[in-house]
Amino acid sequence: MRAEFRAGERVRVRPGDPAGHNRAPRYVRGQVGRIVECQGSWELADEVAAGVAEPRVEPVYTVAFTAGDLWGEGGHQVTVDLWESYIERVREDGT
Repeated sequence: MRAEFRAGERVRVRPGDPAGHNRAPRYVRGQVGRIVECQGSWELADEVAAGVAEPRVEPVYTVAFTAGDLWGEGGHQVTVDLWESYIERVREDGT
C-alpha cells in the first residue's frame, strides 16, 4: 500500500471511541499534529486483535503533537505512531 501522507503534512486524528480494540490513544483523538515520517506498512492492530483472518495492511506514521495543544501546557512534542485509517488530512483553512 502506498503511503498517502508525507512528512510535514498536518493531519487530524479521527475523533470518537470506536468499539473494540483501537491503538489511537484517547488524548490524541480529534487533535491536529504533523507527520514526522512513515514507518512502513503493518497489519492493522484493530483487526489482528479482533481475529480477522487477513487483516488490512496500512502505512503507519509517526505523528508529532505539541504538549500545549494536548494538555494546555508544556513546550515539548509528543509523538505517536498511528495507522493511516486513524488520520485525515487537514486543509489549509484548518478543517
